[in-house]
Amino acid sequence: MKIEHPHAKARGQDSPDAISAWLVPQIHPPLWRVMLVTLAAILAAMVLRVVALGLTSGVGATLTFFPAMIVAALYGGWAWGLAPSLAGALFAWWLWRGHDAAPPLSGELPGLALYLLSSLVTIGMAAKLRSTVLRLAEARRRQDEAEARLRVVQTSAGVGSWEWDIENDLLTLSPTARRNIGVAGEGPVTLSDLHELVHPDDRAMMREKVAQAVKVGPDYEVEYRVPNHPDGERWIHGQGQVIRNAAGRAVSAVGVNYDVTKRRQAEERLRESEARFRSLADSAPALMWISGEDGVRVFVNTAYVEFAGVSYDEALVLDWRSRLHADDLNKILKAQIAGEASRKPFSLEGRYRRADGQMRWLKSFSQPRLGCGGEFNGFIGIAFDVTDAKEAEVKLTGLNELLADRVQEALAERDEVQAALTQSQKLEAIGQLTGGVAHDFNNLLTVIIGALDVLERNPTDEKRRERMLQAAQSAAKRGEKLTHHLLAFARRQPLNPEICRIDAMIGESESLLRRAVGEGVELRLDLKAGGRTTLTDSGQFEAALLNLVVNARDATPQGGRITVSSLGLDLAEPRGDLPAGRYLSVAVTDTGAGMDAETLQRAFEPFYTTKPVGKGTGLGLSQVYGFVRQSGGEVTIESKVGEGTTVSMLLPVREAFSPVEVLAVRPPATRASSHVLLVEDDAEVGDLVSAMIDELGHMVSRASNADEALTIARADPTLALVITDVIMPGGKSGVDLAAALAQERPELPVLLSSGYTGQELSRTQDSPWPLLRKPYALDALAQAMADAWDRPAPVTMTPKKGGKAKG
Repeated sequence: MKIEHPHAKARGQDSPDAISAWLVPQIHPPLWRVMLVTLAAILAAMVLRVVALGLTSGVGATLTFFPAMIVAALYGGWAWGLAPSLAGALFAWWLWRGHDAAPPLSGELPGLALYLLSSLVTIGMAAKLRSTVLRLAEARRRQDEAEARLRVVQTSAGVGSWEWDIENDLLTLSPTARRNIGVAGEGPVTLSDLHELVHPDDRAMMREKVAQAVKVGPDYEVEYRVPNHPDGERWIHGQGQVIRNAAGRAVSAVGVNYDVTKRRQAEERLRESEARFRSLADSAPALMWISGEDGVRVFVNTAYVEFAGVSYDEALVLDWRSRLHADDLNKILKAQIAGEASRKPFSLEGRYRRADGQMRWLKSFSQPRLGCGGEFNGFIGIAFDVTDAKEAEVKLTGLNELLADRVQEALAERDEVQAALTQSQKLEAIGQLTGGVAHDFNNLLTVIIGALDVLERNPTDEKRRERMLQAAQSAAKRGEKLTHHLLAFARRQPLNPEICRIDAMIGESESLLRRAVGEGVELRLDLKAGGRTTLTDSGQFEAALLNLVVNARDATPQGGRITVSSLGLDLAEPRGDLPAGRYLSVAVTDTGAGMDAETLQRAFEPFYTTKPVGKGTGLGLSQVYGFVRQSGGEVTIESKVGEGTTVSMLLPVREAFSPVEVLAVRPPATRASSHVLLVEDDAEVGDLVSAMIDELGHMVSRASNADEALTIARADPTLALVITDVIMPGGKSGVDLAAALAQERPELPVLLSSGYTGQELSRTQDSPWPLLRKPYALDALAQAMADAWDRPAPVTMTPKKGGKAKG
């Protein structure tokens, strides 16, 4: 329906507004039109005067010019109103005197003056009226624009205006208001007509709202459904205000309506979502809750209420501190306060008393709730009863401990078997070396025995004695070096990474390698690494090299050749796992049968071997691989069937931080004669060491085992030093003896001595006592004794119970 503006009729062609708009144009007319209107007004005034009174003078000579002045002033402004005024004065002068040349009467001049004064007043009032009309027109134009903008805004926002004439029961609706409620056509609508459009379930409520607003007012607000709307059922929100007359009687109401269907649908979806959430939460077997920003719970599920054993409202404010186990109270409270303060996910676990009095383990998880803008709105939490799991965990812990013991036993057995298997290959290689080693030792013993025999026969020949002593010492040192090679191969030497010159180490191992190769295969050395060094354990390197040489020997037929080569290599770019840098390569090449693709792929697998049963364990290449990888290098194999194999060890170059310095042997430290206890089970070694201690000027007591040494130490307070072998009979080692003395006489220094330590080696490395390795010379013994006296007393060590040692 079209709402008529209260000024609409006044704006028609016959309305006063149209006349005033013609007399007082809002836009100033052009000059010619103003002149035309002014001239027309003057002529009309003159014609009207002549028609009414003729050309006679007297009263009314200028009366008809006042309307002309008003028209000219309203149309063109006050300046143009002066033209009819002057024209009227001239016309009166002409009537009074002009047409018959008679002088004016004495009373006519004051009349003319009064005319001019009255015309000025008339022109001024007309000009003021013109200004007022223009301002009113401008105000009306602005009002029309504001109303038009309001209509546009309301239409675009879906807001429709309405006005209800209560006395006449006439409802005037804007087009938007009609569209909102689905009313077509134009014309007023009664309140009863509107009620017919409303959903039957909402009509009574709407009538009550209208009646209440009319009765007590002044505000009116209602939401109702329109079921037969062209766009389907719509929700309409109406609100307005009741207007009353001076007597307080409601005469009309004005307001707006707008479509709130989307909001209602969103609210309905939200209610459905909340209903689904409540149904899901109530069906969950876990305790669930939601808290607000202030920490107060706003929702709990059925499981929560049942666990607490209280009503829903009481569960919302339940203080769980009264249900917590006393041992868990402080821990839970601290964790909860910290978790809520962080506004991050947190978890709690503790024992709570259930409604039936049982203490149950609950594990809870709390997650922060965030609003659409990321603002914190509280927490949502869930708790599970983990009592059964806790009890099962206790039982499982016992089973795990039992299983761990059994697994430990099985692992120990496996380690023993694996150690035996690991040693088997070395024993096989050592068996191959037995003949060569026996030959070398026979040669060394021949030199030593022959030199001693010559000394015995010629005790006074100084030159011969010096030559024979040098030969015997040289042979003994060669024997010591050969022993070290064998121990390194058997992995009985301690790990001692150091800067090593590879070419020098290979050269020192040449004799051992030749004995391993035998007489039927040629061994060549091609050493070109120069001065390059690497950080490695010399014993492990020699054992790895010997493993490769033995493997090459087994693959090479009689008359073949094995080449051990070294070469410096620089990598400009990373290769595989190796970064760019300086490296040195040690390769063992044979002229044997070579490997096929399958063998190459599995070459580094532990226990994989192509040798017949009893001829190898398959651990050689795997040990080489492990050693090289631990040293930061890489192992590669190149092989062709029928042409031979090359195994290369690529090791990173490592250099010492300072040049190697050749240090002179320090002279033995001098010390006053002291009482030394020597614990040695080998009588011949004991006699020799006793003589050496006596040579240094000290008194010596002897013991053959740990128990005997403890007895002497307890009875003799004059002892100043104990020198003990590590491996001794009687079930106690030298380390056990040192530990016992550290408890009984912590001020008494102890010096350990051994040439072969076996399993006790790790204990000597971890112990606080110095170790003197056999064999040793007099100077080394003197220096070791001096170091033992200078070393501070060690921290007390618990002696090993029931230790076993192999003689």
